[in-house]
Amino acid sequence: MRLSVISLAVASQLVLPAVYAADSSNIEKISVVGSRLAVRSATDTAVPVDIISAEQLEATGMTETAKALQFAAPSYSFPSSSVTDGTDAVRPASLRGLSPDHTLVLVNGKRYHGSALVHLNGTAGRGSSSVDLNTIPMSAIKRIEILRDGASAQYGSDAIAGVINIVLKDASEGAEIALQGGQTYAGDGEQWCAGLNKGIKFSENGHVDISLEAHHKNPTNRAGLDQRQQYPTLEDGSADPREATFDRKNHQIGDGKYENLALFFNGAQYFGDDKLYFFGGISHRENESGAFYRRALDSRNILEIYPDGYLPQLAPKIKDYSATVGYAFSLGEWKLDAAAGFGRNDFEYYVKNSLNASYGPDSQTSFYDGTLTTEETNLTLDASRYLPFYNDSELLLALGVAYRNNTYQIEAGEEASYANGGYDNRAAGSQGFTGFTPASEVDESRHNTGLYAEVENQLTRDFYWAAAVRYEDYSDFGGNTTWKLAGRYDLTDKLAFRATANTGFRAPSVQQLYFTNISTLFVSDPDTGELVPTESGTFNSLSPVAQALGISELKPEKSTSFSGGLVYTGDSGMTITLDAYQIDIDDRIILSSSLTPSDSAAVAEALSGTNAESARFFINGVDTRTKGVDLVVSQNFELGSYGDLAASMVYAYNKNEIRDIHLPSLLGGLEDQLFDHVEQVRMTDSSPQNKGSLNLTHSYGDFKTNLRFNFFGDYKVGLSTGENLDYGAKTTTDLSVAYTATDHLTLTLGAQNLFDVYPDKAKTEPTDQSFGGIFKYPVGNTPFGMNGGYYYLQARYTF
Repeated sequence: MRLSVISLAVASQLVLPAVYAADSSNIEKISVVGSRLAVRSATDTAVPVDIISAEQLEATGMTETAKALQFAAPSYSFPSSSVTDGTDAVRPASLRGLSPDHTLVLVNGKRYHGSALVHLNGTAGRGSSSVDLNTIPMSAIKRIEILRDGASAQYGSDAIAGVINIVLKDASEGAEIALQGGQTYAGDGEQWCAGLNKGIKFSENGHVDISLEAHHKNPTNRAGLDQRQQYPTLEDGSADPREATFDRKNHQIGDGKYENLALFFNGAQYFGDDKLYFFGGISHRENESGAFYRRALDSRNILEIYPDGYLPQLAPKIKDYSATVGYAFSLGEWKLDAAAGFGRNDFEYYVKNSLNASYGPDSQTSFYDGTLTTEETNLTLDASRYLPFYNDSELLLALGVAYRNNTYQIEAGEEASYANGGYDNRAAGSQGFTGFTPASEVDESRHNTGLYAEVENQLTRDFYWAAAVRYEDYSDFGGNTTWKLAGRYDLTDKLAFRATANTGFRAPSVQQLYFTNISTLFVSDPDTGELVPTESGTFNSLSPVAQALGISELKPEKSTSFSGGLVYTGDSGMTITLDAYQIDIDDRIILSSSLTPSDSAAVAEALSGTNAESARFFINGVDTRTKGVDLVVSQNFELGSYGDLAASMVYAYNKNEIRDIHLPSLLGGLEDQLFDHVEQVRMTDSSPQNKGSLNLTHSYGDFKTNLRFNFFGDYKVGLSTGENLDYGAKTTTDLSVAYTATDHLTLTLGAQNLFDVYPDKAKTEPTDQSFGGIFKYPVGNTPFGMNGGYYYLQARYTF
C-alpha cells in the first residue's frame, strides 16, 4: 500500500510520552477502550487508540459532535449529503471505511442505542442504520476515545471496525457557559449554539454534572438554476410569459434547517470505595430539508394549489432518550459492576409544502407520514480481579455477562399521506415522502445474551499480552463465538511493536430485518441519463415479495482482522504511531440495487400486488477486504519568549475491495443487477482513500492560535452505464484565535474552510449527473460538505 502525499494530521491527542521511569506515578492514569488496565496515554496500549479531549473538540470550532470528530480522528469519516430524505437529518459516519453499523458506540463504557432511521438513498452507508452522535451535546463531553481495532470479543458484536467511547463530564463543582454564532461566506447557514455545563455536589459524597445545549441553524443552498420549462404550454402553443420571471433557483441543495435541544447528566454517589452511578440524556431535534421541486406542469402538481409549482420539505422530528444506572463495588478480591441501561429513538416523518395529487384541489398541504422507533435495553454484570502469574507478574482476569433486548416499530402515517384519492389518475401519497402504509407496520423484537472472558498481563517490563473470547446467543440467529489476541513488545525504551488478531460478528440490525416501505425515488434513466421519479419498494427478507423471488433470510456478518504497528516515543516528547490493518468481512449485508417488472416475469408477478414500480432488498451479498494504514505524529515545542507550539500530523489510508459477490440464483440472470456498478463503486471508491491533517496550536500569553490543514483525497461516483465520474482531492484550512480576556472569559474568532474551497462541480459527461445543472456538486456524498467558508465568534465563560 502506497502512502500518497501526506498533507496530514489533526488532534494533538498523543502528547504524553509512554515512559516507564519510577517517578511516572504522578501522571494521571485513565481507563480507555481497548484495555481494562489503567494507562497513562494512548501510546501505552497494545491497540491503536485516539484520546480526544473536550478542548481539542472545541478547537475545531464545530458545533456538532459527529462533525467535530471528523477533524479530530484519522480514520473517521462524516460525509455530507443533500436531498436524501431522512439521511439529511441523521447523516451516517464510519470508521476505517466500513459501514456505519460496524462501529460500536459506548457512553461511559456502556453500549449506546442506535437511530431508528435506515439510510436508503444514494449515500455512504446505504442500507445501514447508525448511532446518531449528534444526540450527545458537545458541552457534555469530557473526552472521546476511539479504538481503531476490531473488538467484538471484548465489547460485543458491531465492533468490527472499532469502538467509539464518549466519556461524559463529571465535575462536582463549577460551571461553564459557551456561546457561538456564525454564518457562511455566502451569507446563509446562520447559526447559534448555547451550552451550559454545571457541576453540582448534592451530598458529601455525591455529585451530578448537568449539560444543557440549544442549537439553531438556518439552511444553506448551493443549487444551480433550473433551466427546464416550468409552466404548461398555452393553448396557442406559445410559452407561458411567467417563464421569463420565474425564480429558477427553486431547489434547496445543502444543509437543512436545524433546531436541537439536549439535556444530559452524569452523576455518582459514593459509599466508601463503592459507588452508585447514573447518566443519560434527552435530545429533541427538528430538521427541514428540501426534496425535488415539482414544476407547475408536473402531473404531481395541482395548479389550483400551487400555480407556480412547489418544493416539498421533509420536516422530521427526532426524539432520543437514554438512561443508565449501575453499581460498582468490591466483593473480596473481585471488583464488580452491575448496570442497567435503556435507550429509545423516535424518527417522526412530517412533510410540509406538499400535497397528495390523487386528492386533487381538496388535498391538504402538510402530512404526518409515520414514525420509526427503536428501543434497546441492556443488562450487564462485569467482574475482574488480579491473580498471581508467571515471572512474579499479575494476571488481570475479567468476566462478564450481558443481556440485550432490541425492538423495532413502524407506525403508519395518516391516511392521506399514502392513500389514493382517485382524482384524474394522479400519483397517490404525499409528495416528497410517501407515508408508511398499514402494510408496512411492524412491532418486532429480539434478544441476545453474551458471555465473555478476558485476560491481560504485563509479563515482563517489555512484554504485554491480552486475550479475549466471547460467546453470544441470539434469539433469531443462534450462537457465535469470537476471539481476540493482542500483544506489545518494547524493543527499546523508545520503540515498541504492537499487533492484534481477532474475529468479529455482527447480526443484522432489527432495522434491516424488519424495515419495509414504498417511497418515491429519483433514478437515472439508462437511456437518457435524466432523473425520473419511481415508486420504489424496500422489502425486508421476510416479506412475500422477497420470498417469491428467492431472497434468503438475512444471516450474520463475520469478520477476521489483523493489525500491526510501531510506537515511537522520543526524549524530546515526540510520539509516532504507525498501524497497518486488514479486515475481511464475509456475508456483508447490503441494500440491493432496484429490480423492475421489465427485468423479468418473476419480478413483475412479485410486484403485482404492491404499488411499487421497483423492488430492492437487504441481502448478504458480498465478501469484502479492507486494508489501511494510520499514522499519527505529535511534538511539542518550547519557543522561549515566543510561547509554545503543539504540532500534530495524522494520515489515514484506506482501501475497500470486493472479494466475492454471491447473490440469489433464482432470479434467472439478474444477479448482476441486484448489486450493480453504481453500488459496487459506492462501497469501494465513494469515500477518499487518503485523508489527513496537519494541526498547529501556538500559545503566547493570553492568545492561543490554532491552524489546521485538512486533506481529502479523490473519490468516485459510479454510473449506471458502467463508467465512473472522478472528483479531485481538496485541502481545506481552518484558523482560530482565542483570547483569554479574564481568568474566566475566553473569546475566539475563527474561520472554517478559510479559503472557501468547494468540491469539484458535478460532471455532465458521460451522462447528466447534475440534473440539468441544478446539482452543482455531488449530492450523495461530499467528504467535507458543499457550504464553502464559515466564520464564527465564540465566547466561553467559566466560574
